[in-house]
Amino acid sequence: MTTIRTIVAPRKHRWPAVVAAIAVLAIAGMSAASFWIAGTEQTVAAPAGDTQAVPVQVAKPSLKEVPVYLDGIGTVQANYTVNIITRVDGQLQSVLFKEGDFVKKGDLLAIIDPRPFQAASDQAAAKIKQDQADLANAQYLLSKDQLLAQKQIATQETVEQQQSQVASLIAQLAQDQAAKEAADVSLSYTNIRSPIDGRTGIRLVDAGNQVHTTDTTPIVTVTQLQPITVVSTLREDDLGAVREALDSGPVEVTALSVDQSRSLATGLLSVVDNMIDQNSGTVRLKSTFENHDDALWPGQLVLLRVTQKTLHQAITIPSSALQRGVDGFFVYTVDDKGDAQVRKVTVGPIESGRAVITRGLTVDEQVVTTGQYRLDAGTHVSIEPAPKE
Repeated sequence: MTTIRTIVAPRKHRWPAVVAAIAVLAIAGMSAASFWIAGTEQTVAAPAGDTQAVPVQVAKPSLKEVPVYLDGIGTVQANYTVNIITRVDGQLQSVLFKEGDFVKKGDLLAIIDPRPFQAASDQAAAKIKQDQADLANAQYLLSKDQLLAQKQIATQETVEQQQSQVASLIAQLAQDQAAKEAADVSLSYTNIRSPIDGRTGIRLVDAGNQVHTTDTTPIVTVTQLQPITVVSTLREDDLGAVREALDSGPVEVTALSVDQSRSLATGLLSVVDNMIDQNSGTVRLKSTFENHDDALWPGQLVLLRVTQKTLHQAITIPSSALQRGVDGFFVYTVDDKGDAQVRKVTVGPIESGRAVITRGLTVDEQVVTTGQYRLDAGTHVSIEPAPKE
């Protein structure tokens, strides 16, 4: 009988691997502990004398008279714009103006062929003379009939008939005199004159063309430029301030170019419209400018600046000193020790690089105008002179 043996392999020994793992973990723990201990050691601060001051530029607040403005977009409009058209039919005989010329009221601009109208006037004058002659003869006959009637040679009926004839001729004379006046008026219309002082535009009808009273195209347009107006808008919330300013006296306005780079003209506020546009929430203003130098032109878009009031002895600083934080505006001031301090301020109008400070600052302090981005409360600073302009 054959005996079968089962041979079992000996179990491998695993203790060396476990010991190695424990050793690695121990080393890692010791390293972490050493870093933690090093991190918790107190850091020795550098000596104060080694701290480098932050260079800044400063400015002192100043007291100024500061006007407060309300700004709105406006359009320049002419007070008078007249389309020069003919009032009689005829041929445009001559044009006497140059395009772009300044003309005065009554200046002759163009002439319509006057000959037909002169003939009608002459004919009416001749008819008047005929009427006057007929009337003189009728009056003579009337006086003669009245004398014969007194001698009972002519009847009273004859006298009355002659009186009727005289009255009829008087009425005819009056009618023909009116016709003569109408002919003279038509004749005067052949001389086309400017009804206003203004500047001519581009000529639209040339000499030699037939013109009619029904034409829709004018010969030229004359526009008044002096004085001139600007119609602008303001927010309805500003209406109260504008009315208050008007109650105090004349309100000065300034027309600026849209980019605010140039002041074009100065004038006075004339009218505040009597209603608010509900669609836009604005109110219209009309201002008048003398415009002696023609700086304002009809149709021009401008920024209209209304002087609401003037702040007297207002504290102002360069607007570059202002910083904005989560709680509003603040500035950095420099104390007697040369350290920066944070000062919360209330800001008023900002105009032309200056900001009005209504609260939080006095004129005896210094505010930092450049270098603020490196500052914090207590930072030591060194004041550098401002560059010469």
